Amino acid sequence: QVQLVESGGGSVQAGGSLRLSCAPSLSIFRNGAVGWYRQAPGKQRELVAAIAPIAVGGKTNYAASVKGRFTISRDNAKIMVYLQMNGLIPEDTAVYYCAADWRVNLDTKYEPKYWGQGTQVTVSS
Repeated sequence: QVQLVESGGGSVQAGGSLRLSCAPSLSIFRNGAVGWYRQAPGKQRELVAAIAPIAVGGKTNYAASVKGRFTISRDNAKIMVYLQMNGLIPEDTAVYYCAADWRVNLDTKYEPKYWGQGTQVTVSS
């Protein structure tokens, strides 16, 4: 059974930073793609960043709106996937979800099979 447990959301002022953490099940962490998605009120869910498993090079993909501000990374020792968010702006306010799939597809339009419960990020101006 695949599980994804997120943590690290909260409220921050514009320009601040937050780090989101995702604890995936071991097997999908090693073999699947893991990503962060977000959904703001009244908007469609969108890819924020995704990362392939180390076995296929650990390639990453980012939404254009977060490139240069957000960084996705894996910690192989802790079995964790992080999303470091710097330079936050009010438009980043959303529920952020960790998601994963056995199929390694980092395309922005791909919807993974497994999802966490989500964590709220609120950025005030």
